[in-house]
Amino acid sequence: MEFFKHNTNINFMAQRKWAAVLSIILFLLSLGSLVVHGLNWGLDFTGGTQIQLVFPTEADLSKIRTQLNTAGYPEAIVMSYGTSKEVLVTLVPKGKNTQVLSNDMRTEIVNQVKQALPDGTVQQVDYIGPQVGKEMTSKSLIAILLALLGTMVYIALRFDLRFAIGSTIALIHDPVIILGVFSFWNIEFNLISLAAVLTVIGYSLNDTIVIFDRVRENFRKMRKADALEVMNQSINQTLSRTIMTSVLTLVVVSALFFLGGSLLHGFALALMIGIVVGTYSSIYVAGSLSVMLGLARQHLVPQLKEVDRGP
Repeated sequence: MEFFKHNTNINFMAQRKWAAVLSIILFLLSLGSLVVHGLNWGLDFTGGTQIQLVFPTEADLSKIRTQLNTAGYPEAIVMSYGTSKEVLVTLVPKGKNTQVLSNDMRTEIVNQVKQALPDGTVQQVDYIGPQVGKEMTSKSLIAILLALLGTMVYIALRFDLRFAIGSTIALIHDPVIILGVFSFWNIEFNLISLAAVLTVIGYSLNDTIVIFDRVRENFRKMRKADALEVMNQSINQTLSRTIMTSVLTLVVVSALFFLGGSLLHGFALALMIGIVVGTYSSIYVAGSLSVMLGLARQHLVPQLKEVDRGP
């Protein structure tokens, strides 16, 4: 099954300049949003208290927020958890308060929530200290940097340094746009969302590797073609596979977003953005940058050495 015929001949490289302009605009807007608004860090990164409650009837989230606001917790995050009767209340530290709460202080917070929500029964209480949140943040940044560095080394060894630079810039481009969307819409970013970002890096890389492998193969077959022709032909030959994979994955992730509950919204949203942006970047960003950096046949196809047949 193919969405596009094998001999499709779309001139993707002809739009590479417009694609570059679009990428730069989206990248700068995302960076601007991150600088101005920052990220709405989840409990995993900020530290705080998370209380899971169950109600006898369907929970009214608006009413619960009002009751917590009256009790002195205006910044409490309230969301459905599991069924419509279960609610997850997240209480983040106020302002720059980074002190470690004692057992008595934690008990007092839980009691205040019980008094504010008398109909709810507390099922579970989780507490994450500020030091743990800081450690999560630093380890998350290290995980992303190591993923990008490992990717660059792998592609440089398997293909060429120009491919490595192009694909790494594309892999930076994708997560920044995802984070920009989270920042602009003030969507909570937690460890589950981070897992989605790392997944997007691997997903985008998979598409890029498929195209790069076809480029190397076509350089051997199309001996008279230049780099632009080979890149266009390679993208066209893998286009059906790329679109089919992206569409089917997007369908599954969309089901997670709409039916998976509020706890999975961040994860599914990050994947949805990443699938679209990653497919775009594997076609336009990684390939175009490799060509711009001077990709040529000799970089991928070993040159035959002249044999001295003298006496």
